[in-house]
Amino acid sequence: MTKLPETTKRNNSCPLQMHLDEIMQFIKMAVDDNQAAHKVEQELWRRVLKLGRESMQIFFDLHGDGDEGEQVTLADGRQVKRLEQRHQRAYLSVFGEFELSRVVYGTREGQKIESVPLDSRLQLPRSKFSYLLQDWNQSTTLEMPFKQVSTTMEKILCLRQSVHSLERNGQHLARDVQAFWEAQPIPPCEEEGALLVCTADGKGVPMRQAVENIGVEEMKPDKGMRAGSKKMALIGSVYTVEPYLRTPQEVFNALFRRPDTASKLESARPKPCFKHVRGALMRDAADTTAPQVEMIFGWMAQQAIDRGMAAQRPLILLMDGQESLWNAGLEYLPDQHFEVTEILDLLHAVSYVWRAAHLFHSSGSAPAFNLVKNQIQRILAGEVEKVIRSLRTMATRRGLSSTHRKELAKICGYFRNNAERMAYDEYLALGYPIASGVIEGACRTVVNDRMERSGMRWVFAGAHAMLGLRSLSLSRLWDDFFSCHIDREFQRLYSNSAANDDNIQLPLVA
Repeated sequence: MTKLPETTKRNNSCPLQMHLDEIMQFIKMAVDDNQAAHKVEQELWRRVLKLGRESMQIFFDLHGDGDEGEQVTLADGRQVKRLEQRHQRAYLSVFGEFELSRVVYGTREGQKIESVPLDSRLQLPRSKFSYLLQDWNQSTTLEMPFKQVSTTMEKILCLRQSVHSLERNGQHLARDVQAFWEAQPIPPCEEEGALLVCTADGKGVPMRQAVENIGVEEMKPDKGMRAGSKKMALIGSVYTVEPYLRTPQEVFNALFRRPDTASKLESARPKPCFKHVRGALMRDAADTTAPQVEMIFGWMAQQAIDRGMAAQRPLILLMDGQESLWNAGLEYLPDQHFEVTEILDLLHAVSYVWRAAHLFHSSGSAPAFNLVKNQIQRILAGEVEKVIRSLRTMATRRGLSSTHRKELAKICGYFRNNAERMAYDEYLALGYPIASGVIEGACRTVVNDRMERSGMRWVFAGAHAMLGLRSLSLSRLWDDFFSCHIDREFQRLYSNSAANDDNIQLPLVA
């Protein structure tokens, strides 16, 4: 066990004891002077930061410079020699910045440094930012703009960090997102629900053209990119849930604001289990969305295998009417491998009924409202063909204009194309979910609440990183992910460290 030198043990010489004595003296004086609590709190925080800095400095001093002798043997068996010059590196912790002077090993000065024993022993990160500071920074940037985080952290910790550094650290951190998801354990079977639900939707992200070494948000768009232009990100979610049996009439009453029925249904609704969310914004060389589709739907397919097929859970694919999403579902969840129940989001179908009603009646009118109620009752009863026939008959009788006829043809085509996904009476009898509130909420919380604030513009790298990291936080996996990132970075940085690192003798006095 490393011991403090005798001179440091004496109260009059130990900087930590001196600071503690000063803090105690300050508290007594504050009481005698009747100081306000908020002023005492502020001064105590300043002194605690100073105490922390002194403690960290002692920690680094006791470790010395990592000298292991004239040469060391690396993990791969190669021997490298100690270079003459000490190499400096900065370490920015929550207590302030430190300058570390380390012994390094390699073939010769100017060539690749092969081993830095001190860095390996202390598990220092790639950048100067400590892991704790990175954690605080990045978990805060998931909720607040980078500039605001920089200002807030400076106010709390008295540390100045550039917006550019916060952005780049986030992008570096996000490189481990995919590996983290691939390594996630399967949730305990006994804690899961009986149904496995996969759902996905697109959400536009306001973009700017990528410019090297420039930040990713709160900037004006470049030429060639219209102000407010968006690129469609893909958000996916997977969860399990217990069946929730309802009647079409109960759902109808809830849709049309029967408070007694709506509140009863909501209170009885089972909660999703292990609800995981992922987001991606990626394009290939041809500017297609294939990379993000592969990432999100490939992940959902693996979840279907791990959480669905293994436990023989019914697999439900619940989405809106976007044809490209259903095509992706068919590609990644093919019939020959999966037994999938495809369900069209009821609320999306309802919106089409309203569009049809406004072709016949003015918006907000009682006839439009009654038409909608009648057609939705039919939809909930699984009578989609009756809805189509009814709308077409009305169009003929009322002599709709050619423009309105074209619009009605699109609406009827939508119902016809999705008819097999609209057997709501059967789904309700089985307790299946019929509305995609989970993915709608995910799109709102992942994208809207953070990435669509006033004036924000993003480049692909920054947007994709934010989507990946924010999804982890909303899936309640942030702490697990950050621990995984530290482990992976240690392997990347120090996998070939000196074989005898564990035998480093710490100095008694630095």
